Amino acid sequence: MTTILVTGGTGTLGRLVTERLRATEHEVRVLSRHAQPYAVDLRKGGPGLDLAVADVDVIVHCASTQTGGDEKAAANLIAAARRAGVGHLVYISIVGVDRVPFGYYRTKHAVERLVEESGLGWTVLRTTQFHDLVRGVLRGFAKLPVMLLPAGVGDQPIEVSEVADRLAELALRPPAGRVADMGGPEVRTFEELARTYLRATGKKRAVLSVPLAGKTYRAFREGGHLTPERAVGKRSFEEFMTRR
Repeated sequence: MTTILVTGGTGTLGRLVTERLRATEHEVRVLSRHAQPYAVDLRKGGPGLDLAVADVDVIVHCASTQTGGDEKAAANLIAAARRAGVGHLVYISIVGVDRVPFGYYRTKHAVERLVEESGLGWTVLRTTQFHDLVRGVLRGFAKLPVMLLPAGVGDQPIEVSEVADRLAELALRPPAGRVADMGGPEVRTFEELARTYLRATGKKRAVLSVPLAGKTYRAFREGGHLTPERAVGKRSFEEFMTRR
């Protein structure tokens, strides 16, 4: 029986990955800042982290935050994994982290490099944004009487449960390096996504697309965060919103 540690195992993605792996009857541990018995802040490390990785065969690293510290967290996790002799580290990343000069993307790319240079067996999967994230962004835009959207920018949202299925599959396979990206079933403009959100929630808002400036906006407008050739997702954003 394989022992698997899921970091961020109480989060949106990690919780689903944990459920799928436990259904396979392997031993699965959940690490997060508040989940006992492996309540660990990866940014601080410490004895609790060594306890969490002891006798672990595979780590699925889902823990992440946009408030900073992901590189330090990954470095601590990798060091502990080396000490414990972990054989396989699976990391979830984002399509376009090497093409879009957005701060969080740069951090994810830096963590990818740490994983690749860790000396451990590794697998990295990049996906497009989850439906939940896009819905949250649109909810924020809809707080104003007019939804102000970035002109010319599209997105390719994917169902988080489909990503969880793939991560669980990769965790039970040998290390594979950088695997094929996963994108949602279709690329939609932000205006199309916004109108879908408004119909599903019954809100009435004017929608206005506004051109922005800067390298990051240009990279998003050019589709650096998209992977239309890997549109492997099944559930559309419309289906997601209708179900919710």
